[in-house]
Parts: sequence; C-alpha cells; structure tokens
Amino acid sequence: MVVRQSRGWSHSLVSWLILLLCLITTTYASLGDRLPEFRDCVSICIEQNCGRGNAVIPVYLRLLFWTCPSNCDHTCQHIITDQRVARDPPMLDPVVQYHGKWPFLRILGVQEPCSVLFSLLNLLAHRRGMSQIKELIPAKYPLRKYYVFFGYVGMASWVFSMIFHTRDFNATEKLDYFAAGASVLYGLYYTPIRIFRLDQRKPPAKATLLRLWTLICASMYVAHISYLTLWRWDYTYNMAVNVAVGVVQNILWSWFSVKRYQKLKKPWAAWPGMIVAWIVLAMSLELLDFAPVRGLLDAHSLWHLGTVGPTIWWYNFLVRDAQQDIAGERLKA
Repeated sequence: MVVRQSRGWSHSLVSWLILLLCLITTTYASLGDRLPEFRDCVSICIEQNCGRGNAVIPVYLRLLFWTCPSNCDHTCQHIITDQRVARDPPMLDPVVQYHGKWPFLRILGVQEPCSVLFSLLNLLAHRRGMSQIKELIPAKYPLRKYYVFFGYVGMASWVFSMIFHTRDFNATEKLDYFAAGASVLYGLYYTPIRIFRLDQRKPPAKATLLRLWTLICASMYVAHISYLTLWRWDYTYNMAVNVAVGVVQNILWSWFSVKRYQKLKKPWAAWPGMIVAWIVLAMSLELLDFAPVRGLLDAHSLWHLGTVGPTIWWYNFLVRDAQQDIAGERLKA
C-alpha cells in the first residue's frame, strides 16, 4: 500500500513540475520597457544628465557598475510605475515588468535586496551543513567526500546567485545559471551513489558503474553548458533540463524514503520524502509571480527563502543516515 502511494506521489510530482515549467517559461516577456512614456523618460534623462558620463552618479553606485544610462533606466522605471499606480481611475495592472524584471527598490545599489539576502541565508545553511558533515561523520566514511563536495557546489551556486541578484548583467546571469545547473546535476549525481551504494568496492561491478556514471554526468554538464554558450541561450531549454533532472532525483529520494522507513521504522528515515514535498511547495511560489511587496519582496525571492529550511533539514538527514549506516557496519563486524 505504501509503495503504491509513493508511485502516485511520484506521478503527481511530475505533473506538478511540468505545469510549473509551462507557466514559468511564459514570464520572460516584459511590457514596461516597450511603453512609450518609459522610453521617453529614459531618453530625456540621458540627454539632460549624462553629458559628463558617470561622474553624475554616486560612487557607491559606480562601485556596482551602475552607469548614468542604466541609472536613468532604473529611475524611470519607478517614475512610470508611480504614475501608473497613482492614475485615476486606477489601472488593472499598474505595476509591470521592465527588461523581464519587476521594478525593485534599490538598496545601496543592489537590484534585488531580498533575493540577495535569502541567497545569503542559503549559503550559510550550506556552510553550517558542511560543518556538521565534517564534525559528525568520520573521514573514513566513503560517502563523506560526496556530501562535502555537495556543500561546496551548493555554496558556489548561492554565491553566484547573490552576485546575479546584486547586479543583473549578461555575465552574472550566465554564471548564476551555470552554477545552479551544476548544483542540480550534482544532486542527481550523488543520489544513486547513496541509494544504490555505488561507492562500495563489492561487488566489483559497482566501481565500474561509478566511473561510468561519473563520466555520464560530467558529459551531460559539459554538453549543457556548451549548448547554452556556443549554440543558443535558451531559457525554456535551461528550465526544462533543470526541472527534468530535479524530478528524477526527487522521485528517487521519495522512493528511497519509503523503503528506508519501512526497514528502520524511524521518523528521520522519512525525511527525504518530506523535504521533497517542501521543495515542491516552495517552487509553486514561482507560479504566483506577483509585483514586489513594498518594492522588495516578490515570488522569486520567497522561493529562495523557502529553500533555506529544507537545506538545513537535508544535512541533518545526511548525518543521521551516515551514523545509522556506520552503526550497522559495526554490528556486522
């Protein structure tokens, strides 16, 4: 009965994430930067203020690579937004996106302050989890190195997320997407290593499978980056790949969670399935895509906030699972 329920949950998970993909990939077009009043505002601002180059803007903005024209663009976004919000009779959707983004309030030159803050919280969650792994799991435990590297990849992905949300450039966007892709793919890489214990030396076929799996995952990542870099920068393709990879590992962990709980009858053995459910609910925030509250808090930043708790919880599971595994090996000895 439990196994049938887990299969139903897996099918529901796939359907939900496919729906999420379809809706998210429709959100990249923006209306605001096509508004005539916005274009006029930017043109007038540049003409009147940018004759002396970037010297007219504060130093702290220049340190984050704001230029006079980009500062005019940002300023006009808020001027036009304020005008649309104040219009009488009120408009149906007064706040619109510009260049694919909502008009966020800028704090010390940071474009999306809440996303930067919540990315930092995720970074700290990975750092805390790595400390747990290093302190509570013996160095000789074969899976420890995979968990530690998981922490490094996770920290790197959130560093690039912070950089991207601080200043949105073509280069920072690519680095953020490439790092996020590496994090998702590494999650798929170490999942079967743990579930099917490909790290074990016996039988010898496992070592061969591990080398083959490593080669496959490395090739997948190189091919993915090469396609986006050398062939076409495709948002829909990138999202589809990340969702597909995420679905596979979430199904594996949900199945493993059911099997592990049936065997051990311990609540922590069911944590992976619960964490997967939390992640799916957090991802659903992206479906809302509402204008930022107070110009700061939007659905995307809440998605980043929603991943902090599962990250902390996940490292706790890895520690519990490793300790249980080590205890079982000692009993066999």
